[in-house]
Amino acid sequence: MEMPRPNAVVLANKARIVTRLREALSADAVIDDEMETRAYECDALTAYRCPPLAVVLPASTTEVSAVVRICSEEGVPVVPRGSGTSLAGGALPTADCVILGVARMNEVLEIDRENRFIRVQAGRTNLSVTAAVEDEGFFYAPDPSSQLACAIGGNIAMNSGGAHCLKYGVTTNNLLGVTMVLMDGEVAEIGGEHLDAGGLDLLALVCGSEGQLGVVTEATLRILPKPEGARPVLMGYDSIEAAGEVVSDIIKAGVLPVAIEFMDRPCIQATEAFAGAGYPDCEALLIVEVEGSEAEIDEQLGFIMQIARRRDPVELREAASADEAARIWLGRKSAFGAMGQINDYICLDGTIPVNKLPYVLKRIGELSAKYGLDVANVFHAGDGNMHPLILFDANRPGDLETCEAFGAEILKLCVEVGGCLTGEHGVGIEKRDLMYDQYAPADLEAQMRVKDVFDPDWLLNPAKVFPLNASETRRSNAA
Repeated sequence: MEMPRPNAVVLANKARIVTRLREALSADAVIDDEMETRAYECDALTAYRCPPLAVVLPASTTEVSAVVRICSEEGVPVVPRGSGTSLAGGALPTADCVILGVARMNEVLEIDRENRFIRVQAGRTNLSVTAAVEDEGFFYAPDPSSQLACAIGGNIAMNSGGAHCLKYGVTTNNLLGVTMVLMDGEVAEIGGEHLDAGGLDLLALVCGSEGQLGVVTEATLRILPKPEGARPVLMGYDSIEAAGEVVSDIIKAGVLPVAIEFMDRPCIQATEAFAGAGYPDCEALLIVEVEGSEAEIDEQLGFIMQIARRRDPVELREAASADEAARIWLGRKSAFGAMGQINDYICLDGTIPVNKLPYVLKRIGELSAKYGLDVANVFHAGDGNMHPLILFDANRPGDLETCEAFGAEILKLCVEVGGCLTGEHGVGIEKRDLMYDQYAPADLEAQMRVKDVFDPDWLLNPAKVFPLNASETRRSNAA
């Protein structure tokens, strides 16, 4: 993966830049030691690494504003970083950049139960948002697999989703407002404490912009009352095509479960060895969960199980207790860790129309044979958000390149059937060179013009989202 050439002037002025940053922040909030900055040389896309010029760890919006103002004056690129869980290289540094980590900005600033919102700093972890309100009977809906660690700021950057986004939506559907620092240091308040704030809908522009427009420091999030109850059912099938058809059948029937999750045989076997959830020996399984009162749950699951039986399941298991429900979810929640026990892998993220699931799963199997690399499928099937895990050997020369070529074909396939390159992981560096497969040059030009307005010198999160040749040309013209 090609990275831009570092700015020689910035590298030459490192001592002055670091001195200015230390004057603006506390002494322990600036890291420039070469060995210590290596802790920030990559995010969860560990195949690519580059130590940054320096790392800053501000504790407030005011400190963030001071940092970006200094960087703007010195021509230093800024890479915002939450918890570093990005699987698309969204927080990968450049050699001349300052990493702006928001991990110290993790406070709850306000909770308004009457109006159902919570305001937090951007470094607050996803799961801890729910922890702050669950005693009062509320929760925060988006639930990425990394929710124990991932930060709200990163969730906003990538418009993260999760297993329960089928019913509750992704981050953009649960975000009410943000405080964002622009590259000149100006602090902007976007949105507010209610849905559909007045004025231009800049919030929809910011959510999913991957740190290209500004640094989000605070967020106002919608909180929801906890459902009265929830119950999952596990469905096993002898073919991935049958499981894919069941997903399409459920959606076509007009039923809206809170989640529909898919796992294929390689993933089932790995999770069984890792977690022992008691899954059946089959080619594919679905976990379908509904919420509501006991009567509502019984009615919904009864209808869903009727649909499931039409495709001849090898097992159909409805949770009869909280313990059984937890065991049904155990393997799915352990999937990524389980796969990591047996192989290096790249986790892709593409979205397709639900009715294309059987065809796309079949094509992925054919591509697996073509490239000679195994693939495990585990994903949010209800909204067609796929996460193929391509297994490879990082120590074998050429395997990574083969894996990336395989992944590119899968993502192009997603676009060909009417889907898109990403559902929740973002573009980062992983998919930037595929953007022309989804967008016409005029479409990308319109997107880049938006960035021109917010970040005219193209200093925010360089080498991400846009094809490198386009972004480098833009940055050269700005200079």
